[in-house]
Amino acid sequence: MPLLAVAPMMDWTDRHCRFLHRQFSRRALLYTEMVTAAAVVHGPRDRLLAFDAAERPLALQLGGSEPALLAQAVRLAAPYGFDEINLNVGCPSDRVQSGAFGACLMRDPALVADCVAAMMDASDGVEITVKCRIGVDDQDPRVALPTFVERVAAAGVRRFVVHARKAWLEGLSPKQNRDAPPLDHALVADLKRARPDLAIIANGGVGTLDAVLERLAAGLDGVMVGRAAYHDPGAILGLADARVFGDAVGETAPETVVAAMLDYIEAQRGAGEPLARITRHMLGLFAGRPGARRWRR
Repeated sequence: MPLLAVAPMMDWTDRHCRFLHRQFSRRALLYTEMVTAAAVVHGPRDRLLAFDAAERPLALQLGGSEPALLAQAVRLAAPYGFDEINLNVGCPSDRVQSGAFGACLMRDPALVADCVAAMMDASDGVEITVKCRIGVDDQDPRVALPTFVERVAAAGVRRFVVHARKAWLEGLSPKQNRDAPPLDHALVADLKRARPDLAIIANGGVGTLDAVLERLAAGLDGVMVGRAAYHDPGAILGLADARVFGDAVGETAPETVVAAMLDYIEAQRGAGEPLARITRHMLGLFAGRPGARRWRR
């Protein structure tokens, strides 16, 4: 069964965003924002991890590089009912690097292997996956990516989400790292051919549902979409269940989603949630349709 996922995006894919996206697709795998292992262990756990059952299937993304701390975080998170727990080995931000995790871990596949092994021991059967880049800085992706995957797969990981760009850890901002390094989806497809035993999910530069289907036709097991799914969820997710998963369903109309969100908003406001925290995710509901500007206002 092919997989379509919406990427973890800091400040965007919170529980309100995920509830919205679930109105468009029953099947797409949704992700939390990245949460550090330290925050799970020492922070307000329910606020960070609790979610509505309607959001499933749902993956938790963790950031960290200490095997024992990651294991403790997984042990605490697993009972919440996530379908997958993912280790972030792709974020290039300075803040993440200062914590010695994210994309800089591409340079230390042995440490990543230790991390995921500890996570799996603590997961109570929840699948542990990895999201990575094709390389960082001066690494040759043709060497770095298969070397990384080989070592981490040997520790037991069976699913890799591969952002088909290098990350430049110095000189480029996170925003520039999403666009400036050239895409190499052919390399990701080569990885799948070399490792048919692994599930390889393509990420990076996929902005339409047609592009999702192209990547699947190239032999990938799945596709992860980021900003395009956020800015125009209907275009990516509205027909995903039919075109990607083969379900006999029609396109989800934005008006139907608005009706569902009004009920959700009423319940959330009754629980003290500020309106703006929810409605900020709804600005793209009518993207490309008549009246979209009026809706945003």
